[in-house]
Amino acid sequence: MRLLTPALLASAAALTSCATTAPAPVACTDLPAALGALKAGRLTSAKEVPADDKGTPAHCQVQGVANERTGLDGRPYAIGFEMRLPVDWNRRFVHQVNGGNDGKVVPALGALGVLPTNALQRGFAVISSDSGHSEDAPANAAAGLAKGNVFGQDPQARRDYGYSANDTMFTVAQALMRHRYGRAPERNYMVGCSNGGRHGLVAASRYGERYDGILAGAPGFNLPKAAVQHAWDVQSWQLANADIRQAFSPTDMQLVARHVLARCDALDGLADGIVGDLAACQPKVDIATLQCPGAKTAECLSEPQVRALKRSLAGPRNSAGELLYSDWSWDAGLGAGNWRFWKLESQIPPWDRLPLIATMGAGSLSYIFTTPPTATAGTPAELLAFLTRFDFDRDAPKIRATSGAFSESAMAFMTPPDVDNPQLTAFRAHGGKLLVYHGHSDAVFSVNDTRRWVDKLVANGGADTVRFYGVPGMAHCSGGPATDQFDALGALVDWVEQGRAPQALLARVNPANKELPADWSKDRSRLLCPHPQVARYSGGPAESASSFRCEAP
Repeated sequence: MRLLTPALLASAAALTSCATTAPAPVACTDLPAALGALKAGRLTSAKEVPADDKGTPAHCQVQGVANERTGLDGRPYAIGFEMRLPVDWNRRFVHQVNGGNDGKVVPALGALGVLPTNALQRGFAVISSDSGHSEDAPANAAAGLAKGNVFGQDPQARRDYGYSANDTMFTVAQALMRHRYGRAPERNYMVGCSNGGRHGLVAASRYGERYDGILAGAPGFNLPKAAVQHAWDVQSWQLANADIRQAFSPTDMQLVARHVLARCDALDGLADGIVGDLAACQPKVDIATLQCPGAKTAECLSEPQVRALKRSLAGPRNSAGELLYSDWSWDAGLGAGNWRFWKLESQIPPWDRLPLIATMGAGSLSYIFTTPPTATAGTPAELLAFLTRFDFDRDAPKIRATSGAFSESAMAFMTPPDVDNPQLTAFRAHGGKLLVYHGHSDAVFSVNDTRRWVDKLVANGGADTVRFYGVPGMAHCSGGPATDQFDALGALVDWVEQGRAPQALLARVNPANKELPADWSKDRSRLLCPHPQVARYSGGPAESASSFRCEAP
């Protein structure tokens, strides 16, 4: 835990005072002066923003920094943040938690790829932060592609990224709302996807008494383990080709996707390009049947390709056979561009067209998720070499290691404290509700890992606390051959405030999604069913959700 210095104690006292005594409402431009007594942070700007023709309401936009300090690595640190407070406030708060390595202040809109409208447009006050470090800090420039990872050399920056920046931001947001509106919010929500989804599950465990509802998409709650998968993938692809960008062509992966559809598409009662029953599909997939009887052609896979793909989806293991992360599901989205971008090849010249796991992912594993951090040169070649050299007996245990000032392991500061046996005791006692969604074709975090976590929570008595929705074909957070637009936030609010536990969610295609199959209607809709139910075709128009029912598997 972070040491409580006299300055932090004074900050906490000031913030607590703001949280317990409702001041008179303050004009937007007067907020910096009104909050000037806060020791933990300061506002650097405050301005009124008019409504626009895109649905953004008139609001007060403030920006600031908190907990400014110099790290053990000699670099300057602070938690940068932005908050938007709408004039027509619905008396609700959204804590927006962001993806990737954070490191930048994303506009505080409360937007997620699956949502048709963002939280600010609905009247929520929203805060967003960089989680305590800036990837664009001048001191980081020399690190090249690893510039967003080097904060891992400072223990407090690691801790802020993992959980403690959210602690600070919640308190700052409450103070801002009390000063701006003269009252506290009636409901507190958190929304995020990817690393943001991880933030959500961590908050449900660490700060469960604070949040009434949490919307967590593709939650990377085992992120250090998932980073080990990056090394496993690279070494798997190298079985097929020393140049991982050529291990599988787009045609090869589309061949795999067609095989999955041929075996599984109709299991939900309708052949429509969607694998609706993912669990029933898995034992039916056998990519060994795609292996070439002779020379490699466009209509088959080589033996090394079959071996590499099966090895990757089985998940990383050490020499004792212990599973170090999770296995993965076969789904139709494996042939899509998003899966390729993460796993095999990008089109980004500064990355030397390497996939995201071999550039950004390698930097995270070396600097942040292993202890002590490994300073790796930020060139594509050196980052790829780090993953190629990664030893699953010697190096994988470093995600659980501590060293000197690094008193918390990556698994300790990144995951929920009860990650292996989720209880969410305080969150459940508070009456909190957790809505989780995850794309079946996510290339970053395994949907199987998320489903098992949810099943453990339900087994521990959390059935009235959590709802999980798998999204067939969907890639990481959105996209892929999927109906990936659905109002999960509205469903969560209804659950929290009206007591209506969500059932089937209506999902539509995003017409702007470039990975939609050409034969899909731009008006296609489907039901997303709460786990473990499956959407099955019951008769009627093939493009309409009204033709499906949620049924037990």
